[in-house]
Amino acid sequence: MSRFDYFVVFAEMRTGSNLLESNLNAFDGIACHGEAFNPHFIGYPNRTEILGVTQAMREGDPGRLIYAIRDDTEGLGGFRFFHDHDQRALDIVLNDPRCAKIILTRNPAESYVSWKIAQETGQWKLTNVKRRRGARAQFDAAEFDAHVTRLQEFQLKLLNALQRSGQTAFYIAYEDLSDLDVMNGLARFLGVGEQLESLDSTLKIQNPQAIGEKVANFDEMAGALAGLDRFNLTRTPNFEPRRGPAVPAHVAALRAPLLYMPVRAGPEAEVRQWLAALDGAAPEALRSGMNQKGMRAWMAAHPGHRRFTVLRHPVARAHHAFCTRILNRGPDCLPEIRRTLRNFHKLPIPGPGPDESWDRRAHHTAFIAFLEFLKANLRGQTSVRVDAAWASQVSVLQGMAQFVLPDMVLREEEMVLHLAALAKQAGYPGAVPVPAPAPDAPFALADIYDDGIEALTADIYQRDYETFGFTRWG
Repeated sequence: MSRFDYFVVFAEMRTGSNLLESNLNAFDGIACHGEAFNPHFIGYPNRTEILGVTQAMREGDPGRLIYAIRDDTEGLGGFRFFHDHDQRALDIVLNDPRCAKIILTRNPAESYVSWKIAQETGQWKLTNVKRRRGARAQFDAAEFDAHVTRLQEFQLKLLNALQRSGQTAFYIAYEDLSDLDVMNGLARFLGVGEQLESLDSTLKIQNPQAIGEKVANFDEMAGALAGLDRFNLTRTPNFEPRRGPAVPAHVAALRAPLLYMPVRAGPEAEVRQWLAALDGAAPEALRSGMNQKGMRAWMAAHPGHRRFTVLRHPVARAHHAFCTRILNRGPDCLPEIRRTLRNFHKLPIPGPGPDESWDRRAHHTAFIAFLEFLKANLRGQTSVRVDAAWASQVSVLQGMAQFVLPDMVLREEEMVLHLAALAKQAGYPGAVPVPAPAPDAPFALADIYDDGIEALTADIYQRDYETFGFTRWG
């Protein structure tokens, strides 16, 4: 028997409650009925009733709607509740241990700025990034202080009520809403056995920029909050999905105690050729496709082994991914994503692939369009997956670290020197040349590179530039 009869999501405006509700409703047996106790409507602005209970009936007896949701035989029902909703309903649910409590929170500075932008644009949900309306918020110190005070008072009220009654809640942060494992954990908390394989991608993040770019008077905002960084004003936004360790992609030498942990769209072919040449073998002889058990066995069998990865400059890596995965219809092409980029995102590339009419100007224009797609894709604004070929290198290494870290993190431009040193440490003092990377086709990056490409890439991969110290390409 489930320990809960129904649930409530405690949230506020602009904390991601619409996305959380969408994820909850993706589970069979869970039904979230919107803002059931909003004083201005019932459930949603265009609704007149919930489970046969009208707004007038709810006003006369809020318990009537709660019990209708609780007793609904279609599954576990619930609703979203904000601090300014009907307090009579709040008293009922807080004192009911059969009501599951979910508490959704978000950085108050982020929710305030998002609220101000939504007021300016009139756009409270986004399902198509092409219809996004842009605006910048005007920070008001007194208004922000009142905003934070309301949030804190409500959170303290919830905390104290749960403490006094011996209840616990499932706490979830705005940043967790794109984490499939967290959503499945929430379902288990609610007593629902089903587990999702993917999350609903209908709703898109509306304002993924850094907060400094979203506030017109950011200097005034920073001044008003001087000395406090409780709101992470200087952080680099990160909406990328968390990546796994990708152990099957790791490559072990034939005999040398060396393990290559590739970053996709890096100098993979060149490093594999070098690694195979250490033992006089062909790249096909290298060992890959291991699971974690097999990897542990390899490490145990090679005491003193060294693990390494090679980073590539973000501009060169994005261009290589564009040429090999999207533009050219070769063996590494991602045909379904390519089709979506052409048909929906209007990437200006020919269906069959580039021919003799494809010139530098067309290549430059298409690459810029691809970078614009990456900007939206890495910020969670598209339904296309973040492929490993263009995921940030920070996120790739963070994924690796879930199983094992590389001993050495090399840069492509320095790998000839450092791979030779690594080989000597592994007992291979003989010089083995590292092949030079083949230029991208049909045009090399040097043929089209300019300040605009650099600035756009630096914006997209800000975390990579900051973390690894990348400077201007070339």
